[in-house]
Amino acid sequence: MACVLEAPLRMSVLSEVTASSRHYVDRLFDLDPQKVLQGVMYGSLKQLTFLFGRLSLARKLMTRDMKNAVIGNNKQKANLIVLGAVPRLLYLLQQETSSTELRTECAVVLGSLAMGTENNVKSLLDCHIIPALLQGLLLPDLKFIEACLRCLRTIFISPVTPEDLLYTDATVISHLMALLSRSRYTQEYICQIFSHCCKLQHWHSCGFKSLPQPLLCANGPDHQTILFNHGAVQNIAHLLVSTSYKVRMQALKCFSVLAFENPQVSMTLVNVSVDGELLPQIFVKMLQRDKPIEMQLTSAKCLTSMCRAGAIRTDDSCIVLKTLPCLVRMCSKERLLEERVEGAETLAYLIETDVELQRIASITDHLIVMLADYFKYPSSVSAITDIKRLDHDLKHAHELRQAAFKLYASLGANDEDIRKKIIETENMMDRIVNGLSESSIKVRLAAVRCLHSLSRSVQQLRTSFQDHAVWKPLMKVLQNAPNEILVVASSTLCNLLLEFSPSKEPILESGAIELLCSLTQSENLALRVNGIWALMNMAFQAEQKIKSDILRGLSTEQLFQLLSDSDVNVLMKTLGLLRNLLSTRPHIDHIMSTHGKQIMQAVTLILEGEHNIEVKEQTLCILANIADGTTAKELIMTNDDILQKIKYYMSHSNAKLQLAAMFCISNLIWNEEEGSQERQDKLRDMGIVDILHKLSQSSDPNLCDKAKTALQQYLA
Repeated sequence: MACVLEAPLRMSVLSEVTASSRHYVDRLFDLDPQKVLQGVMYGSLKQLTFLFGRLSLARKLMTRDMKNAVIGNNKQKANLIVLGAVPRLLYLLQQETSSTELRTECAVVLGSLAMGTENNVKSLLDCHIIPALLQGLLLPDLKFIEACLRCLRTIFISPVTPEDLLYTDATVISHLMALLSRSRYTQEYICQIFSHCCKLQHWHSCGFKSLPQPLLCANGPDHQTILFNHGAVQNIAHLLVSTSYKVRMQALKCFSVLAFENPQVSMTLVNVSVDGELLPQIFVKMLQRDKPIEMQLTSAKCLTSMCRAGAIRTDDSCIVLKTLPCLVRMCSKERLLEERVEGAETLAYLIETDVELQRIASITDHLIVMLADYFKYPSSVSAITDIKRLDHDLKHAHELRQAAFKLYASLGANDEDIRKKIIETENMMDRIVNGLSESSIKVRLAAVRCLHSLSRSVQQLRTSFQDHAVWKPLMKVLQNAPNEILVVASSTLCNLLLEFSPSKEPILESGAIELLCSLTQSENLALRVNGIWALMNMAFQAEQKIKSDILRGLSTEQLFQLLSDSDVNVLMKTLGLLRNLLSTRPHIDHIMSTHGKQIMQAVTLILEGEHNIEVKEQTLCILANIADGTTAKELIMTNDDILQKIKYYMSHSNAKLQLAAMFCISNLIWNEEEGSQERQDKLRDMGIVDILHKLSQSSDPNLCDKAKTALQQYLA
């Protein structure tokens, strides 16, 4: 019977709540302004009495927060939105005939609605709440301004709110800067708004068709630049010494996002002083152990960004003795999981490009071993009392693994001993392999980055990588993954395809050539580079069959496409591939017999083009390899255009190009090979011998020796 009665009972509750909400919304449309105000401030007393059963409890709740007229659960707030409360509240907020008190209460109620679900925030955005609140900031009443800012803050911290909406009107930022001096609440809310609306990206798609289009475009200034140009540094700096902890924290958070990957802001911050103290010194004080963890972490992020931007040296004591140790502390088991994640990720960013910081971090507080604990969540629980702990651990487990992989990747980026310690850490290779197949894209990406960092070790490629057959899950990742993962995974594959890697052969057998050839056709530049780079490594000292498979997989058309690529890295790696393909005489002769015409055409185009010294040197080295073939060299000797180009580069002003051209000549005139006399005679008639005599007097010892060796071929 209880089950039968349950559904009608819930329907009855919903009907009464809706009726109560309707009564409250109806009060907003009363012609008597005083009744409207009472409706905004006290209209939910009936709701609360119904919801909580006792009038006394409802009054207690109303007393606790009388201005929040829609206090209750998220369903209650959604109900009021559906019944049309938002448009009416916004109308009253913007009406000049509304009293300041009514306007203020409307802003408070709207702020309460915004604290509900993301759908609530979307509904508010659809009603154009942000322009209405920004307009309200122009009024003189401080309480109303604070209520509008509090509501704006709540809306902008929601992940569904596009940050660019703050920048639709160029005058808004200037006005917000001016309001910073009004009160500690305006300072707190405005700094919080800035820190949530300051992104590196130029453009974010808002997804709300009814919203006005932001003035920012892909070519416009980014958020950091806009805030910086409006004097954010100067206006916010003094807030770091505010008597209000909340103001200090929000100012600190604002600087942490302003300085991130921004040399202009960082260089400015390092020279700003407040009450005679430079900002870096203030940040260092905020790192002290007696300060709240939130403050320590955020200060460390500020100093980290300034260091990475070049404003603070990596060997500065505030980095080595303060920032780095603070971040290592944040990785300890004593810290909350959220703090451990943020500490590890910030430390990974700090040490990412500096070898000495990597070494210092690796020996600080047993960090490498400490990070192994990041993989031990969620904790094993048996008692039902630990359900909340399990839920918390599950929520942060992915973030912990991601952070650990990132930090391991930074630690092992350069030093062989550190890599060895990382790999010898408890079950490390198994954890990486498992990470490659995780459901979370962020964890997979971090695991691949970690693998890529460790793959720079020749020793580990030969041992641990082979023992754990790392290439198998890596190839699986490469089959179907977003570009950001593909870029790192293909970079790792480049290392696994080096000639001393035991993984090279099984990777080849698994169909890697087809995969890599497809990467060379990608619109993503990094993928094109990695695809051709991996093929270059694969071709080094490879069997003729593998070389033929590579050429067949690429096709002549694609090879020409790569050789005409606008990016010099793609061109250089393609030339490197050709050079590796054209090695050992039988291979040279075989490839040139089938692709000689196309290759010679490509060489001619590059030598005639506007390319840098390195590109032309590599091209001449390819010609030198062709000249080392038994039959292939005839493709050069019968091509007067190519011969004239070689002669030209022998007299070039750049010694590298001269030397590369000399290698071509030496291989063509080597007198132990058949037809050498005829080739020598033809080159003598071209004036090559005269150039050789001149080069034999060169002050460059390499050129001089090479010229003398070539001349001896004529005398033998």
